[in-house]
Amino acid sequence: MWYWLLKQVLVGPVLRLLGRPKIEGLHHVPKDGPVIIAANHLAVVDSFYLCLVLRRRVTFIAKQEYFTGSGFRGRINRFVMNATGQVPVDRSGGTAGSDSLAAAVRILRSGGIWGIHPEGTRSPDGRVYRGRTGAVRVAMETGAPVIPVALSGTDRVNPRNRRLLRPAKVGISFGHPRYIPPADPPAVRQATDELMADIVRRSGRPYVDCYAATFKAADAA
Repeated sequence: MWYWLLKQVLVGPVLRLLGRPKIEGLHHVPKDGPVIIAANHLAVVDSFYLCLVLRRRVTFIAKQEYFTGSGFRGRINRFVMNATGQVPVDRSGGTAGSDSLAAAVRILRSGGIWGIHPEGTRSPDGRVYRGRTGAVRVAMETGAPVIPVALSGTDRVNPRNRRLLRPAKVGISFGHPRYIPPADPPAVRQATDELMADIVRRSGRPYVDCYAATFKAADAA
């Protein structure tokens, strides 16, 4: 109930008014059955805009800190995550990656939509960074199609290090489904690179062939 109430009444109308999203290719998303939504990552509100425009319910795997935070902001995060049925995963342990993928497989085998940002973290500068292989590995295991999605403008609605949202035009472009058959490990990397290349083409943004987290760490050093 809370998912649809937040989407249609409490949060969705505000996001729609601020972003006035222009949507392309939404018909590529199947009306039922398991689907993986793989999008570039510019801002915290990316997942909210994907939930807003998709007609079906979307489940993301979120870091456990969103469910355990303190203070006003922590309570808001905890409420939203629990109310919308997002799945917490502890990303600090040695099994964090496999736990995340196992949770994704459960979502898809129940016929749901799993949303993921293959870059693993927000882009530090708007460019598209090298993708992690999790989305492709889960697609190979479940047979679920992967829909590449290019987001734009969300980083202007939700600027980094700013608490308040701002009006800005948001674009969301859905690509053709990609069906990825099971393959050996080298093909997993290749299929991931092809997925990211599809997102790059749709976004018109430059590509950086390194992980965003690696770039951030090197920049901080």
